[in-house]
Amino acid sequence: MSITPELKSQLIKEYGNKDGDTGSADVQIAILTSRITTLTEHFKTHAKDNHSRRGLLKLVAQRRKLLDYVKRKDEARYQDLIGKLGIRR
Repeated sequence: MSITPELKSQLIKEYGNKDGDTGSADVQIAILTSRITTLTEHFKTHAKDNHSRRGLLKLVAQRRKLLDYVKRKDEARYQDLIGKLGIRR
């Protein structure tokens, strides 16, 4: 259910501002989106896994907070980010 280190490093390279940039909001949002997608696929076969569903809801709330932060700081970066990640809102 977790993402692989290769995928994580690829997301950091793609969304980071510089090498080793793991803390920027863009990178965190990309990693959270990947984890949310993985968990969503998990629920297609394990519909009654309510313990993991709680974790999914926490991830979605954390991503929402980070997206609100980016939108508050830079509207254009926010629009670009949700376009690249395919997040609808």
